Amino acid sequence: MEDILTVYKRAFNPDEPLVCMDETSKQLTAETRRPIPAAPGRPKRCDYEYERNGVCNLFMFFEPLAGKRHVSVTDRRTKVDWANQIKQLLDVYYPDAQKVTLVMDNLNTHTGASLYEVFEPREARRLLDRLEIHYTPKHGSWLNMAEIELSVLSRQCLDRRLPDKGTLESEVVAWQCRRNTAQAKIDWRFTNDQARIKLKRLYPTLSC
Repeated sequence: MEDILTVYKRAFNPDEPLVCMDETSKQLTAETRRPIPAAPGRPKRCDYEYERNGVCNLFMFFEPLAGKRHVSVTDRRTKVDWANQIKQLLDVYYPDAQKVTLVMDNLNTHTGASLYEVFEPREARRLLDRLEIHYTPKHGSWLNMAEIELSVLSRQCLDRRLPDKGTLESEVVAWQCRRNTAQAKIDWRFTNDQARIKLKRLYPTLSC
């Protein structure tokens, strides 16, 4: 926990950006009956029945100090998907960065081994050499600011029926552009000093 909180205290450095990564899923659902449009004094009404059209995965990369995020929609959340997302992070989103500090949860796919399973050893090593990875502790995913940004995405964009992957992608891109244009950031205030007081029970008790 203190490792993550220490990383969050670093000053902004475009050569070594801090990026938080998280992922979530979205079930695709289509209407089976045409909704009744809204009218004065009456909200839009939708039938409770819907058609299931599968599930998509969303990868979120969020740079909290710059107020910038990149969201990708994929069919799955395998090691291959994660490895390809990391390559895109380094070679497309931050091609000029010397090193990217990456905060993420300790999922079994989020490892350097995944890169070696997908890419040639030389390429996997090149990618890993540009990463400084910090994992959130077990039961500590709330320390990942990308999780907060995913919560905003869910409330502002995903809390409705989206029938297919194409619609989901277009809606997510529109949301992403709006948030990036506004440079929306997170006002993170939790520090190590506060953790040692509020979460004192998590620290070992040392006897004199």
